[in-house]
Amino acid sequence: MKITKLECFIVPPRWCFLKIETDEGITGWGEPVVEGRASTVKAAVEELSDYLIGKDPLRIEDHWNVLYRSGFYRGGPILMSAIAGIDQALWDIKGKYFNAPVYQLLGGACRESIKVYSWIGGDRPNDVGQAAKKVVDAGFTAVKMNGTEELQYVDSYEKIDQVIERIAAVREAVGKYVGIGIDFHGRVHKPMAKILAKELEPFRPMFIEEPVLPENNEALRDIAQHTNIPIATGERMYSRWDFKHALADGYVDIIQPDLSHAGGITECKKIFSMAEAYDVAVAPHCPLGPIALASCLQVDATAHNAFIQEQSLGIHYNEGSDLLDYLTDASVFHYEDGHVKIPQAPGLGISMNEEHIRKMAEVGHNWKNPVWRHKDGTVAEW
Repeated sequence: MKITKLECFIVPPRWCFLKIETDEGITGWGEPVVEGRASTVKAAVEELSDYLIGKDPLRIEDHWNVLYRSGFYRGGPILMSAIAGIDQALWDIKGKYFNAPVYQLLGGACRESIKVYSWIGGDRPNDVGQAAKKVVDAGFTAVKMNGTEELQYVDSYEKIDQVIERIAAVREAVGKYVGIGIDFHGRVHKPMAKILAKELEPFRPMFIEEPVLPENNEALRDIAQHTNIPIATGERMYSRWDFKHALADGYVDIIQPDLSHAGGITECKKIFSMAEAYDVAVAPHCPLGPIALASCLQVDATAHNAFIQEQSLGIHYNEGSDLLDYLTDASVFHYEDGHVKIPQAPGLGISMNEEHIRKMAEVGHNWKNPVWRHKDGTVAEW
């Protein structure tokens, strides 16, 4: 079997899908994208495709190493996301070739389902109590929300109080035991992160996410000394080498690699295992499309330390097109009692609606994240 063609589709709301074809008629799907840089990742995939055409798609480990190691300059969000989407599609092909879900080829499942959480509140969080109650009434047992708007390095206690009021509203709405993930989104710098982490403790959050930007991960030491809340990070870390220091330093409780950013299934399986050796949990990042989610679930199935899965159904980014729109069978992601079962069909376990994908690719998108500024005119972290 040989790879004959790679084709990318930029589709709403902000995704890029990849189809890899073979000379035996088996095709695979991947999701190579950086939100806000979809066209750049598409170009990287097309550049890498020169190597892959004519190759055996089953030699995934070798292809991963060539795509990563043959470039003198390596790593980073664009290259690793391009490799991730290619890797997902190759695993999809391999599973279909052997007539087995990908997790079976990774050693088999250690679970039948995994807990999922639902996003609430949007970029500038509002009406979060009502939104949280709505999704909990729908069966979810955990939610995640942006905790803050933009914050200066040192900001006012008024903004701290606003965060606390929002989290208090959610806790009151959902009761004592629903999980609440609070995403700082890298918007918070160390001085304010220490204050927030301490103030949020009475509400017993499930975790605080990216309390500082990943390039400032050394600050997690100080933050960890100010709180007992589990600290999560990793959506903007792209390989096992990026995670190495965070794990070894011992101040991260949960890692959140993204299977469309951190080298795909091949790399993230290794990252999950590294984390397990440090007694660190995994909650894969996935505010993306159905291929990315299916890839996450295949690896989650094999990972003892994966405890919850992000998913994008109804997320504020998905206006006009949503998670299930590109599938021929949406029931594969049926959520029940706050869990989703691991897909059982061969490959990634999903069937893509190629006709709809091609139609929406004609629409395309040019999604960009907003540019925020503080009152003094300086650029704020989004």
